[in-house]
Amino acid sequence: MTFPESDLVQLSALQHYMFCPRQCALIHLEQIWEESRLTAEGRIQHERVDEGGAETRRDVKRVFGLPIRCLRLGLVGKADVVEFHRQADGTWQPYPVEHKRGRRKEEDWDRVQLCAQALCLEEMMDVSVPQGALFYGKEQRREAVEINEALRRETEEVAAAVHHLIAEGRT
Repeated sequence: MTFPESDLVQLSALQHYMFCPRQCALIHLEQIWEESRLTAEGRIQHERVDEGGAETRRDVKRVFGLPIRCLRLGLVGKADVVEFHRQADGTWQPYPVEHKRGRRKEEDWDRVQLCAQALCLEEMMDVSVPQGALFYGKEQRREAVEINEALRRETEEVAAAVHHLIAEGRT
């Protein structure tokens, strides 16, 4: 099954749903959103990646604010950063990097959002994306994330749950 463009949901909805389904409904169904100090800090941190553009250093190209989508899962959004690493055979391997304001979490909220980006890139580019990273602003560090089968399944289940929530239309 593929979703029509009109039924695509924002990638961020997956992270919102995992944190709190009610929060997801308030933001994505009722369009209720108030900026707090924490979300303002996150917005400021994202200014560089949201500007778009690209840069190349040696064997790594970085694309900022890359529009992505996955019709199979019904997802759309922007990847903060997608690095393309030059491989020995001359091809470029996509490596999504999701920026977060805070610190690492035990829960999979951020990893699912990153995996969704990897699945979008796989569908769009017809390549495998085995790994990505989460960059946490508070720690100024990256966490490498393996895009394994368990994370892929969890991401697909959360995407289906978000679509169900939105189709139901109830907060």
